[in-house]
Amino acid sequence: MTLAFADPSPTARSLHVLRPEELSAFLAGPGASWSAWLQATGFDAALGELRLLPAPDGGIAGAVAGYGTAQARRRIRFGLAKALPGLPSGDWALSGKLSREEATEAALAWLLSGYRFDRYRPNRKPSALPRLVCPEGLDPDRLIAMAEGEALTRDLINTPAEDMGPAELEAAASALAGQFGATVEAIRGEDLLARNFPMIHAVGRASPRMPRLIDLRWGTKGPKLTLVGKGVCFDTGGLNLKPSVGMNLMKKDMGGAATVLGLARMIMALGLPVRLRVLVPAVENMVAGNAIKPKDILSSRKGLTVEVNDTDAEGRLVLADALAYACEDSPEVLVSMATLTGAARVAVGPDLAPYYTDDPGLASALEAGAKAGFDPVWRMPFHDPYEAVIEPGIADLDNAPGFGFAGSITAALFLRRFVDGPRYLHFDIYGHTPADQPARPKGASGQGARAVLEGLAEMMKL
Repeated sequence: MTLAFADPSPTARSLHVLRPEELSAFLAGPGASWSAWLQATGFDAALGELRLLPAPDGGIAGAVAGYGTAQARRRIRFGLAKALPGLPSGDWALSGKLSREEATEAALAWLLSGYRFDRYRPNRKPSALPRLVCPEGLDPDRLIAMAEGEALTRDLINTPAEDMGPAELEAAASALAGQFGATVEAIRGEDLLARNFPMIHAVGRASPRMPRLIDLRWGTKGPKLTLVGKGVCFDTGGLNLKPSVGMNLMKKDMGGAATVLGLARMIMALGLPVRLRVLVPAVENMVAGNAIKPKDILSSRKGLTVEVNDTDAEGRLVLADALAYACEDSPEVLVSMATLTGAARVAVGPDLAPYYTDDPGLASALEAGAKAGFDPVWRMPFHDPYEAVIEPGIADLDNAPGFGFAGSITAALFLRRFVDGPRYLHFDIYGHTPADQPARPKGASGQGARAVLEGLAEMMKL
């Protein structure tokens, strides 16, 4: 999918963006010839409200879109994008008193709204979409990189598990690497045991589709940044089998992998001065005679032992081996992303990406990046007093303590045990939009990637 801005052109029609308090001046000035039309149709500049402006020849001279009140804009992300479905194809230019931040949000929302997932509707004729002339003073390459990275993430998550297993996820990483001159290595099947990735192998061994660790590298100069993404391509829950309602969305359990690959695409497209590494433990958590069992004790790459109290808490197992491996390369910053716990959704819902870090500098950079990238995040605590909860006594760690509280925090604490050295940032994301939202259709959704991208210069001291 190619997402792009229109070239500047005098033939581009104007989309006048108006706050309610600006409407009277517009009707008395540049919009005077449409004043009767707009008043007759009840246009009051509510957020996302759209009216097409008629030309004398019966064509369309332009359009007006409501920008709403400040309170309305706080209540919905990318609210101006509500107007876009009503715009006809062709080139459009924004007109109005938008700040740089507001114009950036509008331009990004326009690009994100161009996403379509039509892989399984081959007979559907794609409609021509309206294109935006990038507002003056913005960085179109950066905005396009964000939108195309998000599109990759959405495509990977939206694809059903039948067509997005560990091998297909590896192929997607290889295709991305080929596009930007990166390299990819994959450690598969029994080689995982030979090379000391016992927990990745244990989780994935019950599937006929070989588990693997995908390792993408790009860049030769600058500080080292390593991204680790949970790649559970489908999660049945294992022997602790999920009910059907819990399994329906489990094609998205590789959302962490999809998000770090989308972020990697942004970084490579922009040519940022980092040595980038992406590690994806790609598995299916299935049911078979050789599946891991409750109360099994697993060894890990780091040497810590783990008691399996729930085979449905498998994501932290595969991430643990990958995180330990990542630390052996001594990156300056290590970021993990995973659709890890339902507890995170209970805490913050589907729209926020909760994150964990002990590093105030990383937190500060990320919060600034979240604002700049219109990608909301929320800091959660590595609460040390809960450390004892993840220590079962029979092994070093418990993958699913029966504490009954703070499930996202205890999962994050579990992962932190496998990180030595780097400054560490962990996201417990959802990767899904439950209902259509402006610029975010129902289905797959990236979370946290733009926040990291926009905070990266400060994080890495670039």
